[in-house]
Amino acid sequence: MIVRTLDEVTGTERDVVTPTWRSRRLVLAAENRGFSLHDTVLFAGTETRMWYANHVEAVYVIEGRGELVNEDTGERHVLAPGTMYLLNGHEHHTVRAETDIRTVCAFSPPVTGREVHDENGVYPLIALDGNEEIAEAQA
Repeated sequence: MIVRTLDEVTGTERDVVTPTWRSRRLVLAAENRGFSLHDTVLFAGTETRMWYANHVEAVYVIEGRGELVNEDTGERHVLAPGTMYLLNGHEHHTVRAETDIRTVCAFSPPVTGREVHDENGVYPLIALDGNEEIAEAQA
């Protein structure tokens, strides 16, 4: 059993901050569970373009307001508490945050914790070697 609090993750290497978002990664690939789990905040007034070419992501909004745009179809969706979206078709998408938007996100395959979006909005697919996996799982 793994029990971990947000406070335990905050300020560690599991706490990744970029100009438009902050992701506190509660479950990572090192835990070998087949998914990763993140508490992510998209900052008010920002726009983040993403494309998960290598992952499927489910997002559940728990705080804040904004807009999700499917860049492949032009569809727009309001983001507010209680909204879930699943990027199961590797959609190019943009999130525009009116306020800070706090979400709970799950990724499959799981991320290692070091990923940030590249110039195309993609998380690279990073494989852990055996030694790294053991070291991260014990951290």
